[in-house]
Parts: sequence; structure tokens; C-alpha cells
Amino acid sequence: MTFLDLQTRGLIQKRMNTFLGYFILILVTILISIPIVALLLGSLKQDPDLVAYPIRILPSRWMWSNYIQVFQMTPFLKVAARTFFLAFTCSTIVTFISGLVGFAFARYRVPGSAPLFSIIIGMLIVPGIVTLIPQFLVYARLKLTGTYWPWYLGALMGSPYFIFLFRQFFLTFPRELEEAAEVDGCGPFRIFTQIFLPNAKPVIAVVMFFAFLGIWGDYLTPLIYLNDNNTLLGVKMATGFKNPQGITLTTISLAANVYYVLPMVIVFAIAQRYILKGVITSGLKG
Repeated sequence: MTFLDLQTRGLIQKRMNTFLGYFILILVTILISIPIVALLLGSLKQDPDLVAYPIRILPSRWMWSNYIQVFQMTPFLKVAARTFFLAFTCSTIVTFISGLVGFAFARYRVPGSAPLFSIIIGMLIVPGIVTLIPQFLVYARLKLTGTYWPWYLGALMGSPYFIFLFRQFFLTFPRELEEAAEVDGCGPFRIFTQIFLPNAKPVIAVVMFFAFLGIWGDYLTPLIYLNDNNTLLGVKMATGFKNPQGITLTTISLAANVYYVLPMVIVFAIAQRYILKGVITSGLKG
């Protein structure tokens, strides 16, 4: 076999690997897109179309009015604004607190810091459902149920996962940065707010996005803590679209869910460069 034959064979193998890689990516993309397409098409159908046999892929009649009835049947914008404000304020608080704790773990070595960080890492493996009932009992005895204080107090405690992300990211900063700031008379808090935090945009984008999404998409917590007058959008999506007989209007609920997921899609599309960079770079150094 000549060198030219080997080179040709290698080129063919490379192109086959490239084709196989793209084929797998396209196949996975199609599979992931099926529920999204089903959501969009279902939101434009009538309820009988969803149970029709044979299965209807396209609506028998395009019901664009479903998107208008979302606002007629529920105070959608009011509940969405309430949920957005709570999610934004809590995500801002938990980002700052988690960043401050992560900065302390990354840049300062004090007695007991290693065991404390081990405890935080251990908390990552504890499912949230395990602490749900104890937390509810505590807030109920403090008479904080029916209010948004459980969310704000939880944000003030920080998040183990977000602390870990900030700590890993801040470990990559050169020591000369803070040494130069200390020479200029900066204290730890000023170093954090004026040097480290402004240079942590990727990890801030990650934490803000996931913290916001955790509240925006939550159903169980507002169902437990809040009542119908001050509930959040996740609960309203599941309970707000019924006919006088109490039967859920599925297609209108699907239209509401399109509105529900659209803000997160837009935010991710705008900030995906920072989010992906933050996820990648936060675990580079241990």
C-alpha cells in the first residue's frame, strides 16, 4: 500500500467520522425538539384534537385565540410580574452572598475552613425533598407561611452549589491582583466588590440564570407556602385554566406554557456565551 493510498484512506476515515458526528448531533437535536414542537402545535389545537384517533399532528383548526384566552382567564401578567420580581431579587441576593462566601473559601486559609467547605460539598448530595418538611415546620412556627420570606431567607443563606462554583472560579485568579490591591489599602470586602466580582461575569451569569430559573420554574414550593391570592406562576399554570365544570382546558394551558418558557429561552439565547463559559471554567482548578 502506497503513501498516497494511506493518505486517501485517512481522509475518507476522517470524513466518515465527521459525517457520523454530525448525524448523531442532528438526531439528538430532532429528538430533543419533539416535545417543543408538540407544545407549540398543541397550543394551537382544540381540546378534541388532542384525543382524536388517528392522532392529528396538525390542528384541524388553528386556534390562535388560545393565546388571547390565557390573559382573559387569569391575571397572567400580574402573576408573571410578581414571580419575576421575586425571582430576580432572590437570585441577586443569593448570587452576592454565594460569591462572597466562595471568595472567602478561595482566597483565605483560616482554621476550620477546610472542614466547613467539606460540609458544603456534602450538602450538594442531600436532595431538596429531604429538607422540605423540616423547613416548612420551621417557617410555619415562625408564622412565615403565606409570605415570600422563605425565599428571601433561603437566598440570604446562599447555595452550596453556587458557593462551589464561585470558589472554583476565584481560585483561577492570580494572587498578584489582591496583593496589589492590599498595597493600595483595599480591605477584603473592597477587593471582592471592586476586583473579583466585576471579573466574574461568566460565573455570575451561570448563578443568576440557574437561581432565577429555580424560582421561575418552581411548582412545589409555592404550592406549599403560598395561597391562591399570592401564588407564583408555576402553580397558576397548573390550576388557572379550567371550564365551569372544573375540567382543565389543556390547549389553553399549553398556550400559557409557551408564554411561561419564552422568557427563559430569550435570556439563555442572549447570555449563553457567558453561561457556557462560566460552566466550563468554574471547574478548572481544585
